[in-house]
Formats: sequence, C-alpha cells, structure tokens
Amino acid sequence: MTTYSQDTNGRTSVHPGSAVLDDVRRRPRGEGAGLSAVDLRAMAGRIRAWMVLLPVDAVLLASPALWGSAQLGTVFAFAALALLFITGGERYRARLHLSVLDDIPTLVSRLLMAAAVVATVLALRRTSQTAVADFLTHAAVATALVVAGRTVTTGLAAWSRRLRLTAHRTVLVGGGALATELASKLREDPRYGLSVVGFVDDNPGALAQTMLPRLGSLADLDDVVEASGAAVLLVTDGDFSEVEVHDAVRAEHAAMCDLLVVPRLHHFHTQTGRADQIGSIPVMRVRRPNLVGPGRRVKRAFDVVVSATALFLMAPALAMIALAVRSEGPGVIFRQPRVGKHGEVFDVLKFRSMRPVDEHESATNWSIAHDDRVGPVGRLLRRTSLDEIPQLWNILRGDMSLVGPRPERPHFVEQFSAQYELYAHRHRVKAGLTGLAQVSGLRGDTSIADRARYDNYYIENWTLWLDVKIIIRTVTEVLFARGR
Repeated sequence: MTTYSQDTNGRTSVHPGSAVLDDVRRRPRGEGAGLSAVDLRAMAGRIRAWMVLLPVDAVLLASPALWGSAQLGTVFAFAALALLFITGGERYRARLHLSVLDDIPTLVSRLLMAAAVVATVLALRRTSQTAVADFLTHAAVATALVVAGRTVTTGLAAWSRRLRLTAHRTVLVGGGALATELASKLREDPRYGLSVVGFVDDNPGALAQTMLPRLGSLADLDDVVEASGAAVLLVTDGDFSEVEVHDAVRAEHAAMCDLLVVPRLHHFHTQTGRADQIGSIPVMRVRRPNLVGPGRRVKRAFDVVVSATALFLMAPALAMIALAVRSEGPGVIFRQPRVGKHGEVFDVLKFRSMRPVDEHESATNWSIAHDDRVGPVGRLLRRTSLDEIPQLWNILRGDMSLVGPRPERPHFVEQFSAQYELYAHRHRVKAGLTGLAQVSGLRGDTSIADRARYDNYYIENWTLWLDVKIIIRTVTEVLFARGR
C-alpha cells in the first residue's frame, strides 16, 4: 500500500513500502541504459576495492621472487607483513576522493616499516650482509611496483566511476541544507562513486525534497536500507538527535553499510587517518564494529582455547578454593541470573563469598562489599576476584566471553536502561569475565554512565589485541589484589 504525507507547501513525502521506494529498489544505477549496460553496472557494483587492490598488491610485493638471489621465504614474509601494515588488519575501502598522491606517503612509509622489520630479523640471525643488501634491493623494487600498481588501479577506479559503472547506492541520513548540497554535488560529479537514492528525516518538510525523494523517517532507516539495497549511509544534517542516529545506523541491515559522517563543524579542516571529502566538505568514515562475521568467530575460538586451558591448569587451585568456601558455610557455587547478549538471561557462576541470602535480596541488592555476612575466605576471594573463576565454564559453554561488558542482573538492567543513554547497547555482544570498564577502574559502586561509555567504546573498537591487553591488565589487577 502506498503511503504519502504532504506539508503545507504541497511537497510530498513517501514512506517505506510506497511505490517510490519500490521504484528505487528496481531502478538501475544508470539512466537510459540498455540491457548490456545494466548487466555491466550490476557486475561492477559487486566489485569492492579490496577485491582488486589486495591481489594486485600481493602479486607486486612477491614479484621479486621471480628473479634475483633473495630467498623465497624472506620475500614472502615481507609481502605478508607489508599487506598487514598497509591494511592495518582491516578490509580495505577506497577513498571517495581518489588521489594516488594523497596515498603515496602512507603507502611508502608502511612498506618501509615492513622492510625494516624483515631486514632487522635477517641481521639478528647473522645473515650475510650480501643477503640483507639483496633483500633491501628487492624491497625497494617491490615498493616502486606497488606505487605503480596503485597508480593504475586508482586510474581504473576513477574511470569506472566516471562511467557510473561503480556507483554505490547511498541513503542520506538527514534532509537539511547540507544534505541538499551533497546530493547536488554527487549528482553532478560521479567521481565519488556514490548514487544517492533518497534520504530519511523526521521533518516531513525537509529542504532536500527539492532534489530527492524522502524515503521515510529516521526510524524507517533499516527498512529503507533493506528495500533499496543501499551500501552506503551518509549522515548529514537533519531533524533528529545524535542518540537516535546511533540507534538507527546500528540496526540489523543498516549496520552492514559503509557509514560516512559529515562532522558537525564541517567548515573546519579535519585531520585524521580516516578523513575523506566530497568536494570541499570533509567526510569521516566510521569503522563498522569488528565483532561481526569473521571477527566474532576469531573471538569465540580465542575464548574456547584460553578458557579450556585455564580450567585445566587451575584445576588444583579450584579444588582448594572450593574446600575453603565449603568451610565457611553450605554451598560452593553461587548461581545468579544475569543479562547477556541480545538481552537473553543466563545463570552466571561464582564461588559463594557470603552466607546464602533470599532470592529477592540477591537480585536487587546493589553492593555487598561491607556486608557482615561476608566471611574471611569470601572477602579474600572478592578482593582478588577469584570468586569469578567459575565463569570460565560460562565462557566455555558459550554464555559469556573472556572480555566484554560485565553482565548485570535483570532488575538493574531495566533500571539503568531507562536512566542512561546507550546502556542497552552493551548487549550487542556477549558479556565478559572482564572488560575495558573494569580495568579502567570502574568496578563496584562507580558511575554506570561511564561504564556504559567504556563498554560501547570496546564494542565499536574491538580487536583481538585489545582483548589481550585487557586480559593482561586484569591479571595484573588480580596479582596485586586491586579488587573489591
């Protein structure tokens, strides 16, 4: 069914499920294109920058192995390390403003870093000076080849954009004056590789309607992305709050899009490694959270290996702790409902550190740090955080992760979600045995708002190395008994 809304000036807005949005879904990327052109555009639209650049860079980096006296292992080690440095361990995304000259300083510096690392290893292994010199010569040749290759691939990308073979469907989040200016620029200049299909805004009379169809309100963004097949979201100016934007762009389908944001103070020059531009307007590329797809599987494998190993190695200590806990009262393991990923409730396991309490008190009492029912053994366990060790079993069976937001009781989750912005966003990932907030001093009776900010920062910026750092800092906390 088609749904329209009309403002006092007679401008018409179209909402998801309408005929206009259906037309956007069916519309080819080029206007007036024949069948063969449409097919070509469809094929080009499925090609991403990393599919071309990574293979080309890899071949050019390894090409010195085809000649000279350098050992194959050394050449391939340099190629692998160089690719890691170039990409930063992330999927490569092409800039909007294509320029080899802008890329060369960063590209060459990272290739030189990789060459320096390999050359240092060769020198430490007391490899002959001739072999080291040969490697450095090959590294210099490979660097020159990669720069030449980037010149060619950048030229091909620019050519594909000019012909609108590469034009990623884009939805503007916001419909103000800035959105109108960007829509005009992207329509006139295809070199940025973006094809704007419409915008979303809570203002039915948004200025951008003079150029683009309004596809719905901000709350409709996820449906709009699914229906239109959009690959890019560009956040501009509009009638909504920052919190509402955050919720919308992290929804199921929207979260899979590349996210570009125009800084609020866009008249000022922005200096950052992720800066880009459309015309003279700076655009920031916001990294998609890594804890999806392969990242989630890598984290799970890490959790299983570490938790299983820790349980095996700590078995004697666990038995001794269990005996000590049993000496202070009945029961060894304490189970308590906690909220985990996607709001699912599970029983967290802990060594009992105080005499049993009734179920209501356990679920609603915020802190027991000074409760006189905590005995000497329980106080020691809590101070050293050893009472948390049984949660390794929670991790092994998939309820939790080694690192993540600490799980909270349902009573407090409901309370904090109503009081603090983005608190519920902590539940996008599995709860953790430890977390960034905890190793940053936010334990016990500390700010809930600060904890939520740290937890969401962790989710948005996760890497395996970040997990390792947090675990190392946690072990340090335990060894020096900086617990509760």
